[in-house]
Amino acid sequence: MKVMIAFPPLPRARGIPQLTQNRQFQWFNNPSYAYPVIPASAATLLKEDGFDVDFVDGIAQRWSYDYFIKYFCRRKPDLVMMETKTPIIRQHWQIINELKAINPDTIFVLVGDHVTALPKESIEKSEVDYVIVGGDFDLGFLKLVQHLSKGSKLPSGLWYRNNKEIKSTGGLELIKNLDELPFIDRTLTKFWLYYENYYKRKPYAFTMAGRDCPWHKCSFCSWTTLFHTFRCRSPENLLDEIGVLINKHGVKEIFDDTGTFPPGKWLEKFCKGMIERNYNEKILFSCNFRVDYINSEICKLMKKAGFRLLLLGLESAQQRTLDRIQKGVTIQQIIDGCRKVKKAGLDVHLTIMLGYPWETREDALNTLAFASKLFREGLADTLQATAVIPYPGTPLYDQALQNNWFRIDPKDYDGFDMTQTVLKTPDMSSEEVTEICNKLYKIFLSPNYVLRRFAKVRSWEDIMVIFRGFKAVTGHIKDFGRR
Repeated sequence: MKVMIAFPPLPRARGIPQLTQNRQFQWFNNPSYAYPVIPASAATLLKEDGFDVDFVDGIAQRWSYDYFIKYFCRRKPDLVMMETKTPIIRQHWQIINELKAINPDTIFVLVGDHVTALPKESIEKSEVDYVIVGGDFDLGFLKLVQHLSKGSKLPSGLWYRNNKEIKSTGGLELIKNLDELPFIDRTLTKFWLYYENYYKRKPYAFTMAGRDCPWHKCSFCSWTTLFHTFRCRSPENLLDEIGVLINKHGVKEIFDDTGTFPPGKWLEKFCKGMIERNYNEKILFSCNFRVDYINSEICKLMKKAGFRLLLLGLESAQQRTLDRIQKGVTIQQIIDGCRKVKKAGLDVHLTIMLGYPWETREDALNTLAFASKLFREGLADTLQATAVIPYPGTPLYDQALQNNWFRIDPKDYDGFDMTQTVLKTPDMSSEEVTEICNKLYKIFLSPNYVLRRFAKVRSWEDIMVIFRGFKAVTGHIKDFGRR
């Protein structure tokens, strides 16, 4: 059986779609490409089980849609799996229908947060054959392929069409021990195509220590739709994979794309392992983290272990907003956390959202002022600003339906692509929210910030990070409002 795991180029593209692993969707002018860890794990599992696997990311490979169609016709796969998201689900339905017309015998499978929230919808709206719900779709997909090719039991976690009736096999069974998964085949999945704009060294690679966040309460997070239980690999297992990345692939920098990197004793053991194996002298390491997991001792240990950058969620400078979205942190914890991270010599990247349905223009400007203050005081290095987008399956989406917060039809999925806001605000238009997002990015263009960044230059790598950062900022300013 020939299996294709595909990210097709989109026929109605408004830029480079940020589709893969663990991020909000946005069209980028100056793209970065997050490595699709779980689809890559699916490809590896299938290859190890003896299947002919083709991993095709037409977006990262910069293919045209016509070229992808020609490639599909040439390969004639028996089975195609596609990860999807809300803003492009309609395009994926269209692509599946077009490919079905070309080769009716190909079986199509959709995975991801949108179809997990609304599995029946895609079967009703397109010619897709199966939907796999939940985040552990790598193992779920392997079991489906084994069922179709070898006649094994139909696995859990499926929605499918049986004649004219739509059926379900219930929730997807979770992988209890992530250490049992093989290390991802990086050559098969073309890891060299993927990077973030803030990388410092290359080759650059992505790992995933856990699925997905031990907090698991933020009302806006689409990954709460996929992962209902946090599980993580053992520190030794991740360290062994890092050893493979260093020794086999020459990797010099790693970003771990877990929603929140495992804290506490797990993190201490991982850091000590990085030092004992001397990996801290060979690579730089960055990850997503929470400010309430930060203390001075762990920051010092992370710095010694080779950590370079922590991505921290600011989200808003309004405490009432942090409470409403169940972030579980205080403004003072954000300030203190940034200070401790910077004192240890690590960089801070902040994530911020604007356009909450209860926040006024004054609230949004307060968030802008707060972020600017953190930058002026040297407590943050970079940031990303996005509009609040409540994806189906999240608590925020349900709240928006119940409270009539949507300013567009909530079934107008194309409108969820961040070229506009989808939620009403008390006294701001969509354009005004976009304007404040752009002002946040323009912090990077202020003379004080530029001078401070260049004052920290110690190598050519530092200069290139600054150059890529400025290029990304000018790209982000163009990204908003792209219609």
